[in-house]
Amino acid sequence: MNFVTKKKIARRAFLRGAGASVALPLLDAMVPAFGKSADSQRTRLLCIEEVHGLPGSNEWGQTQFLFAPSTEGRDYEMLPTNALKSLEPWREHLTIVSNTDVRMAEAFSPPEVGGDHFRSSAVFLTQSHPKQTQGSDLHCGISMDQLHAQRFGQDNLLPSLQLCLEPNDKGGGCDYNYSCAYTESISWASPTQPLPMIRNPRTAFDLLFGAGGSAAERATRRKTHSSILDWVATEVSDMNKNLGAVDRRRISHYLENVREIERRIQMVESDNTAGEERALPGAPPGVPDSYSEHIRLMFELQVLAFQTDMTRVISLKTGRDASNRSFPESGSDRAFHPASHHGGKESGVLEFNKICQYRVGQLAYLLQRLEETSDGNGSLLDQSLIMWGSPMGDSNLHNHRRVPLFVVGGASGHHKGGAHVKAADETPMANAQLTMLNWLGHDLESFGDSSGELSI
Repeated sequence: MNFVTKKKIARRAFLRGAGASVALPLLDAMVPAFGKSADSQRTRLLCIEEVHGLPGSNEWGQTQFLFAPSTEGRDYEMLPTNALKSLEPWREHLTIVSNTDVRMAEAFSPPEVGGDHFRSSAVFLTQSHPKQTQGSDLHCGISMDQLHAQRFGQDNLLPSLQLCLEPNDKGGGCDYNYSCAYTESISWASPTQPLPMIRNPRTAFDLLFGAGGSAAERATRRKTHSSILDWVATEVSDMNKNLGAVDRRRISHYLENVREIERRIQMVESDNTAGEERALPGAPPGVPDSYSEHIRLMFELQVLAFQTDMTRVISLKTGRDASNRSFPESGSDRAFHPASHHGGKESGVLEFNKICQYRVGQLAYLLQRLEETSDGNGSLLDQSLIMWGSPMGDSNLHNHRRVPLFVVGGASGHHKGGAHVKAADETPMANAQLTMLNWLGHDLESFGDSSGELSI
C-alpha cells in the first residue's frame, strides 16, 4: 500500500552519474498529495511526413479506396487493400482526412516546373512556398511543430526533437536549382532556418540520456558494452528507498525499457562493424539495415522522450524524396521512387501500394507502445496528437492535390477519432493543421495558406 504524503519529487528529476543523466517518467511521488499534476496533461505533438504520397491519391487508386474510404463519417469500411488497414485496431483514435491540397508545393513559375521532389518536404509543416535557390538565401516558413515548440516547449530540456530515417547530409545544391536543405528537413524554426534531423538511433539515445561527457567517454563505454544504467545504479537504489511499491515497479519497468533499447542499439552497432557487406553502405554503425528495426528504435526513443517529458514536440521524416531504397519486407522488390512512377497502370499502382502499406503499417508499433505507456490519468496515446501526412498526392504525376492525411491520439481530450472526414474541393491541408494548432492552445486565425479551420 502507498501512503499519501506531502513529499513531492520534481517532475523533471534526473538520475545523474558520471557523464550520464537519466530522466524519470511521471511518478505518483511527483504529484502533490490529494492533487493532480496539470503538467502531465500537456499534449505531446508528433508530426510524421511520408514522401511520394499514397496510391489512393491516384485516379484509379481512389476508385479502389486505397486511402479514402467510400463513405464519410463514423461507419466507413476500410478495405484490406487500404494503406491504413493495419491501424484499424486504433480506429476510435483515428480520423482519416481526405481531399485536402498542398498548393504551396506546386510550381509557381516555369523554372520551378519538375522540382516537386525538391521542395515538397519543406512545405509539409510550413504550408509555405520555398524560394528556389541553391545558395544561403533560403526562405520558406515556420513549421507547425516549431510554432508549438517556441510557445509551449521552452520549459522542456529539449524544446523539440527532429528525427529522420534516410541520409540527410548532402548539403549544397540539389536538382532543379533547389538547396538540399529543402529536402533534408521538415522542421523550420524561422523562414530561413531549417533544423537538422537525427538519423542515427545512437545519436538520439546519447542526446536523451547524456551518455558520456565526451566522445572519448562514449567510445570507452561502448567498447566495454557497459550500460548507461550502470552509471546511475547507486542513485536508483537510494531513490527506491523513498518510493512506494507502485512507483518502484514503474521505475523498474521504465529502466528495463531503457536498457532494452540500449541493448538493441549495441547489437546493431556490433553487427554493422563485423565486416559483413551492408545493405546500406556508408550508413552509420548505429543505423539498422532493416527499415522496420530502424523506425521501431526511433519510435521507442520517441516514447521515452515523451514519457520523461524531455520534449513534447517531435517531427519524424520517414523517407527522402526520390529515394531508390527497396523494402523486401513489403513483398515488393521494386525500388521506392521507381515504384511510385507506376504510370497509372493498375498493376503498378497495386505494387506501389504494397510498399506503402508496409511503410504506413510501421506506425502500429508506435501506437501500441503509446497506448500501453501510462501518463497521468491515461496513456501517452490519450495525451498525444499524432499527425501523419504527405505533401504529395499522386506521385506518378508529382501533384499535390487530394493528399493523404490522418490524425491519431486523444490530444488530451480535443480529438475524438473514429471518423472519415472528406474536405470540400480546394481545401488546403493548412486548414486541418490550423485546427490542430488551436487544439493545442494557439488561438490562431491563420496558418500557411489556410482559409479557415477544418472541422475534424
